[in-house]
Amino acid sequence: MIDFTAEHRLGDSPGPAVVFMSALFAGGWIWEHPYRRLEAAGRPVLRTHEAICALDRRIAGSIEQLGDALLRACDAAGAAEIVLCANSLGGLVAIDLAGRRPDRVLGIVVSGAPGLTADPDVGLSFDRRGSVRPFGDEFGERMMAALFHGGRSLFSAERMAEVGDMLRRPESMVSMARSLKATRKYQVRAALDRVACPAMYVWGRHDRMTPVDPWLEVLAEYPRNEVLLVEDSGHIPMVERAEEYTAVLEPFVARCAGALA
Repeated sequence: MIDFTAEHRLGDSPGPAVVFMSALFAGGWIWEHPYRRLEAAGRPVLRTHEAICALDRRIAGSIEQLGDALLRACDAAGAAEIVLCANSLGGLVAIDLAGRRPDRVLGIVVSGAPGLTADPDVGLSFDRRGSVRPFGDEFGERMMAALFHGGRSLFSAERMAEVGDMLRRPESMVSMARSLKATRKYQVRAALDRVACPAMYVWGRHDRMTPVDPWLEVLAEYPRNEVLLVEDSGHIPMVERAEEYTAVLEPFVARCAGALA
Protein backbone atom coordinates (compact mmCIF):
# COMPACT_ATOMS: atom_id res chain seq x y z
CA MET A 1 0.00 0.00 0.00
CA ILE A 2 1.42 3.38 -1.04
CA ASP A 3 1.22 5.89 1.81
CA PHE A 4 2.39 9.47 2.31
CA THR A 5 6.04 10.26 2.92
CA ALA A 6 7.06 13.71 4.09
CA GLU A 7 9.76 16.36 4.27
CA HIS A 8 9.91 18.07 7.63
CA ARG A 9 11.88 20.36 9.86
CA LEU A 10 10.40 20.35 13.33
CA GLY A 11 13.33 21.62 15.37
CA ASP A 12 12.92 22.51 19.03
CA SER A 13 10.43 25.37 18.66
CA PRO A 14 7.28 25.07 20.76
CA GLY A 15 3.87 25.14 19.19
CA PRO A 16 2.10 23.09 16.55
CA ALA A 17 3.72 21.95 13.33
CA VAL A 18 2.39 23.63 10.21
CA VAL A 19 1.52 20.72 7.92
CA PHE A 20 1.08 21.18 4.17
CA MET A 21 -0.88 18.42 2.47
CA SER A 22 -0.48 17.35 -1.15
CA ALA A 23 -3.33 17.92 -3.60
CA LEU A 24 -5.03 15.57 -6.07
CA PHE A 25 -2.46 15.96 -8.87
CA ALA A 26 0.33 17.93 -7.25
CA GLY A 27 2.79 16.90 -4.56
CA GLY A 28 4.19 18.99 -1.76
CA TRP A 29 6.08 21.23 -4.16
CA ILE A 30 3.04 23.50 -4.52
CA TRP A 31 3.78 24.64 -0.94
CA GLU A 32 7.36 25.72 -1.59
CA HIS A 33 6.84 29.40 -0.77
CA PRO A 34 4.97 29.15 2.56
CA TYR A 35 6.97 26.09 3.62
CA ARG A 36 10.32 27.84 3.16
CA ARG A 37 9.10 31.11 4.68
CA LEU A 38 7.81 29.45 7.84
CA GLU A 39 10.85 27.19 8.03
CA ALA A 40 13.13 30.25 7.89
CA ALA A 41 11.07 31.87 10.66
CA GLY A 42 11.69 28.87 12.90
CA ARG A 43 8.21 27.37 12.72
CA PRO A 44 8.00 23.56 12.78
CA VAL A 45 6.91 22.51 9.28
CA LEU A 46 6.05 19.34 7.37
CA ARG A 47 4.83 18.68 3.85
CA THR A 48 3.82 15.45 2.21
CA HIS A 49 5.51 14.41 -1.01
CA GLU A 50 3.00 12.32 -2.95
CA ALA A 51 0.03 13.62 -4.90
CA ILE A 52 -3.20 11.95 -3.81
CA CYS A 53 -3.50 10.28 -7.23
CA ALA A 54 -0.23 8.47 -6.52
CA LEU A 55 -1.60 6.81 -3.38
CA ASP A 56 -3.26 3.44 -3.08
CA ARG A 57 -6.83 3.57 -4.39
CA ARG A 58 -8.22 2.50 -1.01
CA ILE A 59 -6.67 5.54 0.63
CA ALA A 60 -7.30 7.97 -2.22
CA GLY A 61 -10.97 6.98 -2.36
CA SER A 62 -11.76 7.90 1.24
CA ILE A 63 -11.66 11.34 2.87
CA GLU A 64 -11.27 9.71 6.27
CA GLN A 65 -8.46 7.37 5.20
CA LEU A 66 -6.60 10.25 3.59
CA GLY A 67 -6.72 12.07 6.92
CA ASP A 68 -5.52 9.00 8.77
CA ALA A 69 -2.68 8.60 6.26
CA LEU A 70 -1.68 12.21 6.83
CA LEU A 71 -1.58 11.69 10.58
CA ARG A 72 0.59 8.61 10.10
CA ALA A 73 3.10 10.79 8.25
CA CYS A 74 2.94 13.30 11.11
CA ASP A 75 3.44 10.52 13.66
CA ALA A 76 6.47 9.22 11.78
CA ALA A 77 8.02 12.69 11.94
CA GLY A 78 7.08 13.31 15.55
CA ALA A 79 4.50 16.04 14.87
CA ALA A 80 1.67 15.80 17.39
CA GLU A 81 -0.40 18.99 17.34
CA ILE A 82 -0.72 20.54 13.90
CA VAL A 83 -2.11 23.44 11.89
CA LEU A 84 -3.17 21.87 8.60
CA CYS A 85 -2.97 23.73 5.27
CA ALA A 86 -4.63 21.99 2.36
CA ASN A 87 -5.75 22.71 -1.19
CA SER A 88 -8.39 21.14 -3.43
CA LEU A 89 -9.36 17.63 -2.27
CA GLY A 90 -7.04 18.10 0.68
CA GLY A 91 -9.36 20.86 1.86
CA LEU A 92 -12.10 18.33 2.58
CA VAL A 93 -9.55 16.18 4.37
CA ALA A 94 -8.59 19.14 6.56
CA ILE A 95 -12.21 19.91 7.46
CA ASP A 96 -12.91 16.26 8.19
CA LEU A 97 -9.78 15.76 10.27
CA ALA A 98 -10.44 18.90 12.32
CA GLY A 99 -13.82 17.48 13.28
CA ARG A 100 -12.59 13.96 14.01
CA ARG A 101 -9.31 14.78 15.74
CA PRO A 102 -9.60 18.04 17.67
CA ASP A 103 -6.87 16.72 19.95
CA ARG A 104 -4.41 16.93 17.05
CA VAL A 105 -5.69 19.65 14.71
CA LEU A 106 -5.47 23.15 16.22
CA GLY A 107 -6.32 25.07 13.05
CA ILE A 108 -7.02 24.58 9.35
CA VAL A 109 -6.37 26.68 6.24
CA VAL A 110 -8.47 25.52 3.29
CA SER A 111 -8.29 26.53 -0.38
CA GLY A 112 -10.21 25.36 -3.43
CA ALA A 113 -12.09 22.48 -1.80
CA PRO A 114 -14.65 20.50 -3.84
CA GLY A 115 -17.87 19.07 -2.47
CA LEU A 116 -20.43 21.82 -3.10
CA THR A 117 -20.52 21.77 -6.90
CA ALA A 118 -20.30 19.23 -9.69
CA ASP A 119 -17.06 17.32 -10.22
CA PRO A 120 -14.08 19.67 -10.39
CA ASP A 121 -13.01 20.69 -13.88
CA VAL A 122 -9.61 19.01 -13.89
CA GLY A 123 -8.99 19.56 -17.58
CA LEU A 124 -9.52 15.93 -18.51
CA SER A 125 -12.32 14.03 -20.19
CA PHE A 126 -13.33 10.77 -18.52
CA ASP A 127 -14.84 9.51 -21.75
CA ARG A 128 -12.55 6.68 -22.89
CA ARG A 129 -13.22 7.73 -26.47
CA GLY A 130 -12.04 11.27 -25.77
CA SER A 131 -8.97 12.62 -27.46
CA VAL A 132 -7.52 14.41 -24.43
CA ARG A 133 -4.88 12.29 -22.74
CA PRO A 134 -2.87 13.18 -19.62
CA PHE A 135 0.20 14.33 -21.52
CA GLY A 136 1.10 16.52 -24.45
CA ASP A 137 0.33 20.13 -25.33
CA GLU A 138 -3.46 19.86 -25.29
CA PHE A 139 -3.46 18.31 -21.82
CA GLY A 140 -1.12 21.02 -20.58
CA GLU A 141 -3.26 23.81 -22.02
CA ARG A 142 -6.47 22.46 -20.51
CA MET A 143 -4.84 21.83 -17.15
CA MET A 144 -3.42 25.35 -16.97
CA ALA A 145 -6.75 26.87 -17.98
CA ALA A 146 -8.46 24.96 -15.17
CA LEU A 147 -5.86 25.81 -12.54
CA PHE A 148 -4.69 29.37 -13.14
CA HIS A 149 -6.42 32.69 -13.70
CA GLY A 150 -6.01 33.69 -17.34
CA GLY A 151 -4.61 30.25 -18.17
CA ARG A 152 -1.02 31.37 -17.64
CA SER A 153 1.22 28.50 -16.65
CA LEU A 154 3.07 28.69 -13.36
CA PHE A 155 4.25 25.08 -13.47
CA SER A 156 7.58 24.22 -15.01
CA ALA A 157 7.78 21.81 -17.93
CA GLU A 158 9.39 19.34 -15.52
CA ARG A 159 6.42 19.51 -13.15
CA MET A 160 3.91 19.10 -15.97
CA ALA A 161 5.83 16.09 -17.23
CA GLU A 162 5.77 14.66 -13.72
CA VAL A 163 1.98 14.97 -13.54
CA GLY A 164 1.60 13.47 -17.02
CA ASP A 165 3.82 10.52 -16.12
CA MET A 166 1.78 9.86 -12.99
CA LEU A 167 -1.53 9.97 -14.86
CA ARG A 168 -0.27 7.58 -17.53
CA ARG A 169 -0.38 4.88 -14.87
CA PRO A 170 -3.77 3.14 -14.81
CA GLU A 171 -3.67 2.85 -11.03
CA SER A 172 -3.35 6.63 -10.71
CA MET A 173 -6.41 7.19 -12.88
CA VAL A 174 -8.34 4.73 -10.71
CA SER A 175 -7.23 6.57 -7.59
CA MET A 176 -8.31 9.88 -9.14
CA ALA A 177 -11.73 8.51 -10.09
CA ARG A 178 -12.24 7.16 -6.57
CA SER A 179 -11.16 10.46 -5.05
CA LEU A 180 -13.71 12.36 -7.14
CA LYS A 181 -16.39 9.86 -6.16
CA ALA A 182 -15.56 10.46 -2.50
CA THR A 183 -16.11 14.20 -2.91
CA ARG A 184 -19.59 13.58 -4.34
CA LYS A 185 -20.65 11.58 -1.30
CA TYR A 186 -19.06 13.76 1.35
CA GLN A 187 -21.45 15.70 3.61
CA VAL A 188 -19.78 19.10 3.78
CA ARG A 189 -22.27 20.86 6.06
CA ALA A 190 -22.23 18.08 8.62
CA ALA A 191 -18.43 18.14 8.61
CA LEU A 192 -18.33 21.93 9.07
CA ASP A 193 -20.64 21.57 12.07
CA ARG A 194 -17.99 19.45 13.79
CA VAL A 195 -15.09 21.90 13.32
CA ALA A 196 -14.34 23.77 16.55
CA CYS A 197 -10.78 24.93 15.88
CA PRO A 198 -9.88 28.21 14.11
CA ALA A 199 -10.43 27.91 10.36
CA MET A 200 -9.41 30.17 7.51
CA TYR A 201 -10.59 29.79 3.92
CA VAL A 202 -8.24 31.34 1.34
CA TRP A 203 -9.82 31.07 -2.12
CA GLY A 204 -8.86 32.30 -5.55
CA ARG A 205 -11.50 34.77 -6.74
CA HIS A 206 -11.35 33.20 -10.23
CA ASP A 207 -11.20 29.52 -9.26
CA ARG A 208 -12.73 27.64 -12.20
CA MET A 209 -12.07 24.19 -10.81
CA THR A 210 -13.92 24.68 -7.52
CA PRO A 211 -15.85 27.98 -7.71
CA VAL A 212 -15.97 29.98 -4.50
CA ASP A 213 -19.58 31.26 -4.55
CA PRO A 214 -21.22 28.08 -3.13
CA TRP A 215 -18.64 28.09 -0.33
CA LEU A 216 -19.27 31.74 0.46
CA GLU A 217 -22.95 30.97 0.82
CA VAL A 218 -22.35 28.06 3.20
CA LEU A 219 -19.55 29.70 5.18
CA ALA A 220 -21.81 32.69 5.89
CA GLU A 221 -23.52 30.33 8.35
CA TYR A 222 -20.22 29.93 10.24
CA PRO A 223 -19.20 33.51 11.06
CA ARG A 224 -16.31 32.46 13.33
CA ASN A 225 -14.38 31.32 10.27
CA GLU A 226 -12.11 33.71 8.38
CA VAL A 227 -12.61 34.00 4.62
CA LEU A 228 -10.17 35.68 2.25
CA LEU A 229 -10.70 36.03 -1.50
CA VAL A 230 -7.43 36.29 -3.38
CA GLU A 231 -7.72 38.55 -6.40
CA ASP A 232 -6.10 37.60 -9.73
CA SER A 233 -5.91 33.97 -8.64
CA GLY A 234 -7.43 30.68 -9.70
CA HIS A 235 -7.36 27.31 -7.98
CA ILE A 236 -3.88 27.42 -6.41
CA PRO A 237 -3.35 30.76 -4.62
CA MET A 238 -0.31 29.44 -2.74
CA VAL A 239 1.42 29.25 -6.13
CA GLU A 240 -0.27 31.99 -8.15
CA ARG A 241 -0.26 34.59 -5.35
CA ALA A 242 2.37 33.08 -3.10
CA GLU A 243 3.37 36.23 -1.22
CA GLU A 244 -0.22 37.11 -0.42
CA TYR A 245 -1.05 33.58 0.68
CA THR A 246 1.95 33.33 2.99
CA ALA A 247 1.36 36.80 4.39
CA VAL A 248 -2.07 35.80 5.71
CA LEU A 249 -0.91 32.34 6.78
CA GLU A 250 1.82 33.58 9.12
CA PRO A 251 -0.40 35.53 11.57
CA PHE A 252 -3.03 32.78 11.50
CA VAL A 253 -0.43 30.21 12.56
CA ALA A 254 0.80 32.57 15.25
CA ARG A 255 -2.75 32.88 16.63
CA CYS A 256 -3.18 29.11 16.67
CA ALA A 257 0.16 28.69 18.43
CA GLY A 258 -0.66 31.49 20.86
CA ALA A 259 -3.84 29.72 21.93
CA LEU A 260 -1.59 27.13 23.58
CA ALA A 261 0.27 29.68 25.70
